[in-house]
Amino acid sequence: MAGRIKDEDVKAVRDAVPIDAVISEYLQLKNAGGGNLKGLCPFHDEKSPSFQVSPSKGLFYCFGCQEGGDTLDFVMKLDHLSFSEAVERLAAKTGIVLRYDEGGYNPGRQQGEKIRLIEAHKIAAQFFVEQLGSAEAEIGRKFLTERGFDQAAAEHFGVGYAPAGWDHLIRFLRGKGFTDKELLTSGLASEGRRGAIDRFRGRLIWPIRDITGDVIGFGARKLREDDNGPKYLNTPETPLYKKSHVLYGIDLAKKEIAKTGKAVVVEGYTDVMACHLAGVTTAIATCGTAFAEDHIKILRRLLMDNSSSHVVFTFDGDAAGQRAALRAFEDDQKFAARTSIAISPGGMDPCELRLADGDAAVRNLVEHSSPLFEFAIHSAVARHNTDTAEGRAAALEEAAPIVAGIKDTSIQHEYAVSLASKLGILDEQFVVRRVSQLARWARDRGGRGPEPRRQGQGSSGAGGSGSGGSGQGVTRPQPPRGPRLDLRSPSHRVERELLKLALQHPHLVSPAFDAYGEDEFTAPPYAAVRHAIAEAGGTEHADDGYLARVREVAPDDTVRILVTELAVEATHTRRAPDEVYAGMQLVAVRRQAVERRISEVRANLTRLGPRAGADDLSAVQNELWALQQYGQRLREQGTAAL
Repeated sequence: MAGRIKDEDVKAVRDAVPIDAVISEYLQLKNAGGGNLKGLCPFHDEKSPSFQVSPSKGLFYCFGCQEGGDTLDFVMKLDHLSFSEAVERLAAKTGIVLRYDEGGYNPGRQQGEKIRLIEAHKIAAQFFVEQLGSAEAEIGRKFLTERGFDQAAAEHFGVGYAPAGWDHLIRFLRGKGFTDKELLTSGLASEGRRGAIDRFRGRLIWPIRDITGDVIGFGARKLREDDNGPKYLNTPETPLYKKSHVLYGIDLAKKEIAKTGKAVVVEGYTDVMACHLAGVTTAIATCGTAFAEDHIKILRRLLMDNSSSHVVFTFDGDAAGQRAALRAFEDDQKFAARTSIAISPGGMDPCELRLADGDAAVRNLVEHSSPLFEFAIHSAVARHNTDTAEGRAAALEEAAPIVAGIKDTSIQHEYAVSLASKLGILDEQFVVRRVSQLARWARDRGGRGPEPRRQGQGSSGAGGSGSGGSGQGVTRPQPPRGPRLDLRSPSHRVERELLKLALQHPHLVSPAFDAYGEDEFTAPPYAAVRHAIAEAGGTEHADDGYLARVREVAPDDTVRILVTELAVEATHTRRAPDEVYAGMQLVAVRRQAVERRISEVRANLTRLGPRAGADDLSAVQNELWALQQYGQRLREQGTAAL
């Protein structure tokens, strides 16, 4: 049984890796004010950022789906890792050597499965790179040279070579302590007649990395005529590798995509290489599958779903390339970004274009892309005989919804007029009205795009569901969400503000806050947070580990998530909170508590009635008088009366 990682090592990992640095590996973060950052949530689909990160507190929280936690929670949730796997993964990135309660230093057998598989892929990638220099790999080096890639390019992209034998890699990895079971699970080995054999043999190898830069799979290109396998052979589906969730080159392109707000989607590994070497460093490609919804989610988080962002698709000019372009257009409405298409002259892909005409030709191809809806409109019209009235009517019914779906309404009218001209319809206002009608229908349907009718088909929606596959690995039980608090209630709003200050700026409300009872917080979840703060030592003893202690002592995930939410949510003040603002919240909560108690005492006085004993009546009246006097002092003196 694996030993428990020592607490001090877990803390060292948390402290060594800033949460914003980790999360920035997966999505673009922008300034949200108050020292916080914001981005599109990676845990659910959204069009405006509700995901916030507080670097100073080491916490994240999504106000849309209520996911939240610290750095380890983020890695666990997004990569579907257990707690120990998340610690081990971050420790490996920072060079921290972990110790376990059973003794020893980071023993391989105690690592989680995914961490072991990542390590196996890392070593395998190094092995393939070394093999590219062998005599046997001459055919692979020749392949690269013929396509314009020198040794420096191969090294930059980590291109390698898999020897033609049956078990070269397997024997190498066995020597590194990996078992055949691990190699079969990783997809590096296949089951042969006599046991495990290398999956990749006699092929050129590209490492496929996830957005953080970890190698999670490989793509292998056929080099010899006697190889009866497919032209490209990829890693099969494994606990690490899901082809629908992977974009080749994303690790190299992500920073430039986030910086420029532009992404270029190409079709193959060599196309990505050609684009990057030509200066188009935002190029990425799918790995043996069509560009689909999960790929869109990855890009949207980097582009921040900004309408000024731009996604360019490059496709071959043949029939297959045109079909791919139309599939991409079906997903156009899932982007806020502009989408364009670039088809090179002669139908060459970027790799061929660079080889034929140089780097400038590749850059020019991308720079002179045309809107994807233009291509879709042209394709829709081209399918009909516009020399006949029936053909023009059919073309209009197919193309008008495409024009109605153009995001930029300022040019929608212009394209409607252009469509009338293209179809040879003299009454252009008829076409304009038809487009406007379809656009209104789309808005009435909740913002979904119009549904262009295709030949031989009825109308079909272009929108996609927000469902995502359930990842492999250890998943944590989802906390009960329950009804949201009525934040319009003045009492709840001010209680929430005070709790935010107690978690974010404890020095501003200490020591007065620690004297507040749980009964001063009328919402039960807020009372539970107040109790957790007390259990963690109160605001007076807040130090670097204060927030972590509050989260740890929370009685359940519901309270823990609320603590995280309050620790990240901005306060309702334009300037940074100060002692005056904190004092106002302290007084407001106390005054509300006093007013509630006054109401209770008055109700008690009414219940006693005229038959009450003199002593009981006097006690209640004295309490009422004292409360009223205290309430008046709070109104007149503020924090001095606390």
